[in-house]
Amino acid sequence: MHTLINPALLAQLKDLPLVAKTVAQGFLHGMHASLQRGSGIEFSQYRAYEPGDPLNNIDWKLFARSDRYFVREAMRESNVQVWFVIDASASMLHASQSKNAKKDSWHKLDYAKHLVATMSYLAQQQGDSIGMLGLSSNSTHLLPARAGYQHWQKCVLHLAQLDSGHEFPEFTHIQQQIAKVREHGLVIVLSDFYQQNNEILNALNKLVSPRTDVIGMQLMSDDELTFPYKGRIHFEDRETKQRLTLSSKAAKQSYLQNVQSFNQTLATKLQSLGVEHHLVNIDQPMDKTLRRFLKLRAKPL
Repeated sequence: MHTLINPALLAQLKDLPLVAKTVAQGFLHGMHASLQRGSGIEFSQYRAYEPGDPLNNIDWKLFARSDRYFVREAMRESNVQVWFVIDASASMLHASQSKNAKKDSWHKLDYAKHLVATMSYLAQQQGDSIGMLGLSSNSTHLLPARAGYQHWQKCVLHLAQLDSGHEFPEFTHIQQQIAKVREHGLVIVLSDFYQQNNEILNALNKLVSPRTDVIGMQLMSDDELTFPYKGRIHFEDRETKQRLTLSSKAAKQSYLQNVQSFNQTLATKLQSLGVEHHLVNIDQPMDKTLRRFLKLRAKPL
């Protein structure tokens, strides 16, 4: 099961609900996580024992297997609203050129759909209400936050039907939808944050409130991060249609510097808005990102 978290394999599978459940269950098994039933379902996680921790919190069975001391930490007990806001603009159709990826088979929007399906499955298993908002200049897909397995199935159906548009919409066109998301809970925004006039940052600014934790997951691919190209190459901006031809050798150093500068500037801007920033490589297994999600879910609001 654990290998299904690998993007190269995910790209070949078409049954999104089955993939999400299999990935989630395999991930939890690999984390030695457990499900406890009470007023709802609680996740728990392990961390290394620290002096002062109660001895009765030590997991002795795990100690017997690993010869190391771990204590069990309870996750947030109360149910919350978890919203997933997905950038469905044309730049999110950037297909990975990683040597591990199939040609034209895995792009950022694919990754976002699989990741949201998996994270929302984990959330609804815990009793949370989950909602989804897909945004592009062509259309918006809003699914109000509800709890339960049947509602999760509706979320997956909306994900499957989510198509890309041209650009990320201006805030004036989506302010009603943003207002519905801006409630007490956790909001996770999945985007590459490529924008013309700060339209994504403007939307994030309106999402932030004292009652809401907003997380920005910046999706990038291996080729964007490493620039592995050789010889003369042609680029086209999916949103503006601007084209550029250049020598990869001459452009690589300045490109990598610009990417680093872009990412640092983005992280600083998000921090100034009160948004937590995470860089996510779509060509890497989802383990790290799912682990981040569980930690975010555990933080008190």
